[in-house]
Amino acid sequence: MKTKTLYVHDGEHLNIDRFPNFDRSGSIAGMKKLYYGQNALLVRCGSYIYNVSSEPSIYYNVAH
Repeated sequence: MKTKTLYVHDGEHLNIDRFPNFDRSGSIAGMKKLYYGQNALLVRCGSYIYNVSSEPSIYYNVAH
């Protein structure tokens, strides 16, 4: 499954912790299937993966 990576510093600047998240050891496929939907936009920042679908600009502006 595809995610993009955001530096922790940038995540803090964007207040990334306001989005739904799960631990990086969790199943991306499972979370998409059960909770977020197959088209969810997921960004990894630090030890968590965040669902930023409500603000797609975050996902599309990440360089990694």
